[in-house]
Amino acid sequence: LLDKLPSQIAQQASKANLGMADKQMKHMQGIIDSMTPQERAKPELLKASRKRRIAAGAGVQVQEVNRLLAQFEQMQGMMKQMKGGKMAKMMGSLAARGAAKGLGGLFKK
Repeated sequence: LLDKLPSQIAQQASKANLGMADKQMKHMQGIIDSMTPQERAKPELLKASRKRRIAAGAGVQVQEVNRLLAQFEQMQGMMKQMKGGKMAKMMGSLAARGAAKGLGGLFKK
């Protein structure tokens, strides 16, 4: 989409997106740094009072902490699928149906 815009506008939009991504990364780092080693190892320990403490320490709202935890759980689930081979099977079936034509034979054995 940015390719369609005039170059100056595209560059400004790209810089704005990088600024937003940088800000989000700083928030994530602050949240993680506000956790104890036990909380980092076992996120299931994080109940409401701990989330409030982490949010206050990171300078964000509790919703940001919840969002980060949800992203972590989602990625953890994806990693389990990849480990079990489910993701490779799913991608292979997509490639067989022609859904991944633009991937240049990435899934061929």
